Amino acid sequence: MDWRTQYEKWAKYSALEEELKQLLEQLRGNNEVLEDSFYKNLEFGTGGMRGEIGPGTNRMNTYTIRRAAEGLARYIENQGQEAKERGVAIAFDSRHKSKEFALETALTLGNHGIQSYLFHDLRPTPELSFAVRYLKAAGGVVITASHNPPEYNGFKVYGDDGGQLPPGPAEELVQYVNSVENELEIPVADEMELKGNQLLKIVSEDIDEAYNEALSSILVQKELIEEEAHNVKIIFTPLHGAANIPVRRALESNGFTNLTVVPEQELPDPNFSTVSSPNPEEHAAFKLAMELGEKEQADVLLATDPDGDRVGVAVKNNEDQYVVLTGNQTGALMLDYLLTQKEHQNMLPENGAVLKTIVTSEIGRAIAERFHLTTIDTLTGFKFIGEKIKQYQETGQHQFLFGYEESYGYLIGDFVRDKDAVQACLFAAELATYYKTRQMTLYDGLLEMFAKYGFYQEGLESLTLKGKAGVEKIQHILANFRNEPPKMMGGQAVVSVEDYETSIVTELETNEKTDITLPKSNVLKYKLADGSWFCIRPSGTEPKVKFYFGVNKSSLAESQQALETLKTDVMAKVQSLV
Repeated sequence: MDWRTQYEKWAKYSALEEELKQLLEQLRGNNEVLEDSFYKNLEFGTGGMRGEIGPGTNRMNTYTIRRAAEGLARYIENQGQEAKERGVAIAFDSRHKSKEFALETALTLGNHGIQSYLFHDLRPTPELSFAVRYLKAAGGVVITASHNPPEYNGFKVYGDDGGQLPPGPAEELVQYVNSVENELEIPVADEMELKGNQLLKIVSEDIDEAYNEALSSILVQKELIEEEAHNVKIIFTPLHGAANIPVRRALESNGFTNLTVVPEQELPDPNFSTVSSPNPEEHAAFKLAMELGEKEQADVLLATDPDGDRVGVAVKNNEDQYVVLTGNQTGALMLDYLLTQKEHQNMLPENGAVLKTIVTSEIGRAIAERFHLTTIDTLTGFKFIGEKIKQYQETGQHQFLFGYEESYGYLIGDFVRDKDAVQACLFAAELATYYKTRQMTLYDGLLEMFAKYGFYQEGLESLTLKGKAGVEKIQHILANFRNEPPKMMGGQAVVSVEDYETSIVTELETNEKTDITLPKSNVLKYKLADGSWFCIRPSGTEPKVKFYFGVNKSSLAESQQALETLKTDVMAKVQSLV
């Protein structure tokens, strides 16, 4: 795509939105930014699209949103009249332009005679997933860029099961989006007209109530909660996002009334002005929650990301300092507690399954094995967990018990088909209650769990490489590791390479090859002689490449040392390639 031609097309378009027109005027002469804004269409991938807000084909704006929505409309039309009548549920978070983009989506769909159910105010992503199922809609859209910086927004698509579209349908949708030729001339319907003929319905309270009622079903020790929940002191921060009201409602309606919300971060703020990053994975996001926690002597701190699908948990350690648990640690604590209680209540199905991603800790597998349950690995991305839940529901092969990923995403009740921070906050509160009745903190519980299953430690490093040059560097890193696999890392021999793009596992000593049965993905995973592993995966939504690490030694100190050694070695090789 010639960026100058595209730029001229936009600059000369007489009906261009005034705000975008002014921004283009300000960028005149800044060829570096203009090239990045127009050198390609903003990529609509299998998870939807995400990008910086601004003018241009490679930016999030009214016209690129219409292009995505037009592709979705054609995709739904192809499914027939019934799908058009079932319609699409649409939600949005607290980001810049989220509400406007949600309405543009509805107006574009409405032009095709497709029913829309639009939330009147911001809602978390998992509630959109619930709404699709509740309304028996043909699909869903949420306008969000999750925990990206404030200048980003995105468009995420859901299927009729409430899960993100799996690879086959997603690729079909991508083709429809890519077939839309001129984003500037996509017709949209009139809002008042759509409301008048009921093709655009505004939804809110009835879905909120049904979702909140479903949330209560995940609690496993209801008597304990009734007696003890009010004794657990909880600090919660929605980090200026969409989870504030749903999380408070869920906690308070189930007896967790000893709850304080961080006042500076309670209200929606598209600039996320109290944090450098609105991501609970970044420990700095907990600063205000920790200060309030010290003042209130809180048992547990909870922080959700802007669209309410991820949650971080912080607790006091043995030095009486708040520490943020990793996603792997929180998930393992939840899993161990859930399975233990279900076993006590004789509620563990023989064909029960735990679902996790290939970059999530192996402690989950160790826990599931203790209960004679199956652990199934999926590619990174919760849509693959959602896809498995649907598959098992249809075949009866397994019964879903718990799904999680290391990046702070958890699912307990399958009435939602994506990671759900509202569920996870409620379940973390139950977890904290359980341990408090045993005169233990969640950190004590973590150490107890390590002693039982092994001292698993994991790490993550990210390398952000923006722009066209960044994409090329990321490709170079992957190509080097793929074509010349390292023989030693972290003082250990590399014994096998799992290449998810070629779908082949290679044993390096014998060159024996076996097939990987998961969908293709540009991911590499290396296993070492002592059972440690590391994995390289370019982000599908951000200009970065991620490096995951996992070890398991006979003590916490030994594991932490082994983890640092492995990370240092891998990242040194990476830096030599940048």
